[in-house]
Amino acid sequence: MKIVIADDHAIVRSGFSMILNFQDDIEVIGAAADGREAYIMVAKFRPDILIMDLSMPPGESGLVATGKIKEDYPDTKILILTMHDDDEYLFHVLKNGASGYVLKSAPDEELLLAIRTIYEGGTYIHPKMATALVREFIKQDKSAGTEDLFELLSKRELEILPLIAKGYGNKEIAEKLFISVKTVEAHKAKIMEKLNLKSRPELVEYALRKKMLDF
Repeated sequence: MKIVIADDHAIVRSGFSMILNFQDDIEVIGAAADGREAYIMVAKFRPDILIMDLSMPPGESGLVATGKIKEDYPDTKILILTMHDDDEYLFHVLKNGASGYVLKSAPDEELLLAIRTIYEGGTYIHPKMATALVREFIKQDKSAGTEDLFELLSKRELEILPLIAKGYGNKEIAEKLFISVKTVEAHKAKIMEKLNLKSRPELVEYALRKKMLDF
């Protein structure tokens, strides 16, 4: 199995590479520090599996990169590896193409099991997250119909929406667009209200569907 690891901490990339390369059936062929590099690595090497951290620098987050990579390189399976047992993100990364979700606190054996499971075409979810997945699945219809609301957004809101989705903070967005932080906060609230979105993962998913997140 050919694998690429994407994590913004070099020591984490090195540690997981050592664990995986010790296996007879696994070879780490590349490493990336953010979502942009992960996309480039997948395009270059076409690995069987990409192990992706969610919490990486703004603009190149794992959540955004997952959707882009699965859209352009569907044959590469994506395993999310994160330190956060965040119910909010689980359902959205799976909808955007991830094949598995494992916590960094899990033992090595679980990581290897997850890799082999998704390589064989299955899906692996950390046991602690299974209940959250069912709960999110039940709630999924609540966000239906938001596609028709796109035309309600103003020009400024269309500028701000992808920046929020990419993970930029209010201050960073204000500096980029030469507006005040309070103005950003007001636009952000309006965007969520107009699109009937309740969380940032929902906003990221919406921006991906609208192809607003180019690398």
